[in-house]
Amino acid sequence: MRGIERRIAAGLNSAVHSVASVFVSRWDKAVEGKVPKALHDQLGIAVASRTYKAYRALLDTDRWLRLENAGAKPQRVLWASTGTKDPKESDILYIKALAAPHTVNTMPQQTLLAFAEHGEVGDMLAADGGNAEELLARFAKAGVEYDALAAKLQSEGAESFDASWNELMGCIASKSELLTKVG
Repeated sequence: MRGIERRIAAGLNSAVHSVASVFVSRWDKAVEGKVPKALHDQLGIAVASRTYKAYRALLDTDRWLRLENAGAKPQRVLWASTGTKDPKESDILYIKALAAPHTVNTMPQQTLLAFAEHGEVGDMLAADGGNAEELLARFAKAGVEYDALAAKLQSEGAESFDASWNELMGCIASKSELLTKVG
């Protein structure tokens, strides 16, 4: 929001489109085998629910409403890594749980096809976070240190994106060099 406020102050277009990505299944993968069965494949959904609650609350602030009135577009939450990793779970687990207005889901093709075949949109993700806090408290009791895990996953994610970026840049440089030699 600070960036949009700066754009408005500078007389620039305030309609900036962006997303904030939450890698859902990575949370569950990180605690796999470390939590009771009742909590299996629930951490990602709880984190996403808490995130959505904070997002919806932010969109209800006077600060955001002033920006929206000036033409700003809300950043949308992007649910990433929403393919179910556990073959014992529903192949559309995260899709059903995270359907919500103003969000994007970058589900894998296999998950999209599974949803088209046998999925059904039910209740929308609760704007108030539903039972996220209760679930997160149960994870804490099971020994999951939320803040430490969040920092670890963010660091690993950044390293992964950095490696992918460097690989892409290397590929472009290689192709560019090849084209220069041919031309």
